Amino acid sequence: MASEYSAVFVQQVAANQNVLFSDTPVRGGNCVVHREGAGIVTLRGQTNQCRALYKVSFGANIGLPAGGTVGPVSVAFSVDGEPLGSATAIVTPAATGDVFNVYVSAIVCVPRGCCVTVSVKNVTTPAQTIEVENANLLVERIA
Repeated sequence: MASEYSAVFVQQVAANQNVLFSDTPVRGGNCVVHREGAGIVTLRGQTNQCRALYKVSFGANIGLPAGGTVGPVSVAFSVDGEPLGSATAIVTPAATGDVFNVYVSAIVCVPRGCCVTVSVKNVTTPAQTIEVENANLLVERIA
């Protein structure tokens, strides 16, 4: 089963905060839990095996808002609050208003009977607010 969460409109995401997802175009069962307008998605380990595996993918347009400091901007998957270095997207706009499309994907393991939270976090260094538009998060149960 797959679940899809999206946010079409431009949102400003402060440093170390989550991208928010306002819409649920596809709701795929009770193993994935999300509250409309929140940035956290809970993956449940409902399985007869030792673990459940999920593929989580994120794509969006990101850039700097007017008044931002030109430099690299980045977003990363965060699992239980910890950003994943292997699932980080970094772009370097030449000016505020420049927008880039980013995509990251990760496999998340959830032990049987447990839950894991995932989110997409603004991990820009040095810390500053970024703009995110057309955000789309896809969660697929793969095993």
